[in-house]
Amino acid sequence: MQYSTALSDGVLALACLICVVQLGKRYAGAQPEQRPRWFCILLGFALPAAAAAVGAVRFGLLPELGELHGWLSRASSFLGLPLLGLAALSLGRNWQWQGPTWGRLLLGLCAFFELFRQLDRLDEYRLFLQLSSLLLLLYGGLLRWPQRRPLVLALGASGLLVFAGLVVGTDGFLGPVRRIDLFHALLTPAYPLLAWLMIDLTDTQSRANTL
Repeated sequence: MQYSTALSDGVLALACLICVVQLGKRYAGAQPEQRPRWFCILLGFALPAAAAAVGAVRFGLLPELGELHGWLSRASSFLGLPLLGLAALSLGRNWQWQGPTWGRLLLGLCAFFELFRQLDRLDEYRLFLQLSSLLLLLYGGLLRWPQRRPLVLALGASGLLVFAGLVVGTDGFLGPVRRIDLFHALLTPAYPLLAWLMIDLTDTQSRANTL
């Protein structure tokens, strides 16, 4: 058992769950044409919340949940974060994508995952997809300039995610600390920053549409 990892995963799950609850209120109050985007945003937070919650149980109580934990972690990487990047792009550009468009994007991400899995190039595809998603988040924040907060939020969240994924990683130790625990510790503030970014982009879009 890795109780420190169970704890760090549990804290991450709680942070993501709080984001889901707050964003769920936005979904409930959104116009019907905006709900597909909010559904995809919620999915982008629900997947890491589920992965972290299962991880906490896996590392603390039930190691046999490793396969489910791995599946949810992959879904978070290959589907959750790209959906948040696409949501930031649509909000930043004031694009009102309808439900069928979001459905095609979801199916496209699933299809590309299966394609690169068959080609045995998932690692390369994961890196490309995550970097592209982070660039879309930054671009969405930059489109709100001269308003600084969206860009600052995008920079903060992207910086934490890049440092966690490319510098820290999940294997081995960094001094006395497990790298996976530090990885979770960096993701814990990153997801609330992403939630704040989604809300801020939505609010600034609404203000722009009323001018």
